[in-house]
Amino acid sequence: VQLQASGGGLVQAGGFLRLSCVASGRTFGSYAMGWFRQAPGKEREFVAAITWSGGTTYYADSLKGRITISRDNAKNTVYLQMNSLKPEDTAVYFCAAYSGSSYFTVSTIASWGQGTKVTVSS
Repeated sequence: VQLQASGGGLVQAGGFLRLSCVASGRTFGSYAMGWFRQAPGKEREFVAAITWSGGTTYYADSLKGRITISRDNAKNTVYLQMNSLKPEDTAVYFCAAYSGSSYFTVSTIASWGQGTKVTVSS
């Protein structure tokens, strides 16, 4: 599956963004999907994941309450709504399709999107 992320940009602290990731291929609905982020000089870290049906979601503890992951299988799209953004949220955000159920690590990622940059100014 090929992934195309969008929706990043420059936003002031306290603002919000909604990232989107569109997948190509008919098998989108069979994949669990996730978002990771990578700040300059840091490792890529887990942000959120959602099962293929959308019935279960997972979030990084540090981001719970400020983000929501969702998906629309009819549109082959997964979303990440981010609210109350902070400067430390500045990173490149990557969507990913999982080949397994280890959602919190990169070990079962089958495919990555190209990343969309989020910059939060103070």
